[in-house]
Amino acid sequence: MKQHDLQLSDGRRLHVYDTRPDDSNARLVIVWHHGTPNLGEPPEPLLPAAAQRGIRWISYDRPGYGGSSRRDGRNLASAGTDVASIADALGVGRFAVMGHSGGGSHALACGALLSDRLVGVVSVSGLAPYDAVELDWFAGMGAAGAGELRTAARGRTALEEYLAATAFDPEMFTPADHAALAGEWSWLGKIAGRALDGGVSGMVDDDLAYVAPWGFSPGHVRSRVLIVQGGQDRIAPSSHGAWLAREIPLAELWLRPDDGHISVLRSGEAVLDWLLKCA
Repeated sequence: MKQHDLQLSDGRRLHVYDTRPDDSNARLVIVWHHGTPNLGEPPEPLLPAAAQRGIRWISYDRPGYGGSSRRDGRNLASAGTDVASIADALGVGRFAVMGHSGGGSHALACGALLSDRLVGVVSVSGLAPYDAVELDWFAGMGAAGAGELRTAARGRTALEEYLAATAFDPEMFTPADHAALAGEWSWLGKIAGRALDGGVSGMVDDDLAYVAPWGFSPGHVRSRVLIVQGGQDRIAPSSHGAWLAREIPLAELWLRPDDGHISVLRSGEAVLDWLLKCA
């Protein structure tokens, strides 16, 4: 996998990952959007299945994480311009996007703003907009996740103080999640820890973006969309996935009743096949 820094016209830097940089004949290119807090490395547990299918992953550290510069005041729509810059720099015309957790919302932003370039969009364990009509946004969330996002709605200073005083709560994950994190998805826990080595600025910017206007409406996502949601998810409750599936014109919902926020990623290989059919 190649890693490099992309210098943008506004002076910012994006740290980019590319699993097959010399392969112009890949059957499909997927741009991966990571969760909160995470780094942008493409999902290691899915790399063997992707290689077997001729899939190339491109991804990046979101602004404020890892090797990427902060982008002051970024919203979810900001992901659209960043991804377009990366694809242009790498000579990639059409591609798919896939995101997990907070990355799902960023993937949807690309679906709204880059629909002419996308073959498909996948949001796994994603949130609905904070102002979603007829959705009890916090219903079904665990205390830790709800507390963090309620505090984010009060602003940057309150959130920074909250994160400094709050420890990780394992109850945010279900037993199925913990089993996945101890097994095939242990990689996710490792990069989440590394994402905070440089501080919490990326995490703060993410959380503020989730409770602010997104900069686009889910109803404006014109690409084919797959929403994958765990029925037991304590971070992004299944009601969020159901709401997104109703609002997005070309959306399909895969509800996994027994899965949580992490264990639902076991659907990953089936998701890759869905995207290949879109291509």
